[in-house]
Amino acid sequence: MRGTVKGYEDKPGWWKTARIEDIRKKHSYVLTPGRYVGAEEQEDDGVPFEEKIAELTAKLYEQFEEARRLEAEIKKNLGVLGFRG
Repeated sequence: MRGTVKGYEDKPGWWKTARIEDIRKKHSYVLTPGRYVGAEEQEDDGVPFEEKIAELTAKLYEQFEEARRLEAEIKKNLGVLGFRG
């Protein structure tokens, strides 16, 4: 293809070279990236969805707790400095 860089390769989900003919005819000038780059393939880690979402949810709730603890600490420190909300 004219104008390509030596060693360049399309990377699904990230970038793709598109011909103007494809943009004009196949996609009617629509430049939505998903039409061209698609989605990157995901490796299956073998962990069932239910198990994975349970672990992620537990981690999220731990992070919520930590955020509340840090917020309280910041408010306390601001109070010590004379700044009250």
